Amino acid sequence: MEKIKEYLLNKIFTVPYLDKMATEDMIPDSFLKCVKRYVNNDKQTIGEALSEIYHYMDKEYRNEYFYKNTILNQLLLGKHDIYHTSVLSELPVAGSKADVVMINGQGVVYEIKTDLDNLSRLENQINDYYQVFSYVYIVTGRKHLTKIKEVFQDTKAGIYELTDTGRLIQRRRASCNREHLSHDIMFRLLRKYEFEEILLKHYQKLPDVNNFIYYRQCLEWIKGINILTFQKDVMDCLKKRTSIVITDLLQGEVPYELRYYAYFSKRYWSDHSLMDVLLSKKMEV
Repeated sequence: MEKIKEYLLNKIFTVPYLDKMATEDMIPDSFLKCVKRYVNNDKQTIGEALSEIYHYMDKEYRNEYFYKNTILNQLLLGKHDIYHTSVLSELPVAGSKADVVMINGQGVVYEIKTDLDNLSRLENQINDYYQVFSYVYIVTGRKHLTKIKEVFQDTKAGIYELTDTGRLIQRRRASCNREHLSHDIMFRLLRKYEFEEILLKHYQKLPDVNNFIYYRQCLEWIKGINILTFQKDVMDCLKKRTSIVITDLLQGEVPYELRYYAYFSKRYWSDHSLMDVLLSKKMEV
């Protein structure tokens, strides 16, 4: 029973799943099963059903999507200069994937550890992130809070707690950590046109070598750039990857529970009406 619950809730609140629902006429069987399990009134709109399922998650199953959506709502929309802040999700960094990264001049990583997670990889993940970013926060619930405070008490990592009432509270402020920055790891984050743009900015030319050694030669040139200067160049490149208009997020046109989806769905941004039609569609299970 628990596995079925995990499967359904984790499946539905993803960008590909909601994109598919918005573009297809048929309501997926997995969504109908979820409605039967978690929604009291079956004669309502899909939007209302999603809201009720999300409310259940808040009380009983705060998964990674719930945390990411909360971070977007409370930190990006609630605190940051959203017109000048870009957000990336699941960014590969060394051997890890940063759950949420916000970039506004400097980059800040938010690594999520829900009550459903274990902490076995956390220290390695934080170490990976410090090779690219100077500020890292761990976002967790009550279950892991004490342990995380103990493990990271002598580090510069910050901590946010997602409380039982749904508020994100900063339990410790992150301090700047530039001791472990790596040209190599930052270079791996970049796309070809991005590192070429950086090289042209600093050298006004690109390596004139054959394709076999071109990548390696570019990296050698990159290593000649001051590492803090290079870090700023990398942040500028990453920030440009998410240039979207967020007026409807601000004006409340996107339901609270779907703002993470709306921010990261290319299909949503190409045609908002698809999701509007889906949410207003009546359904009977």
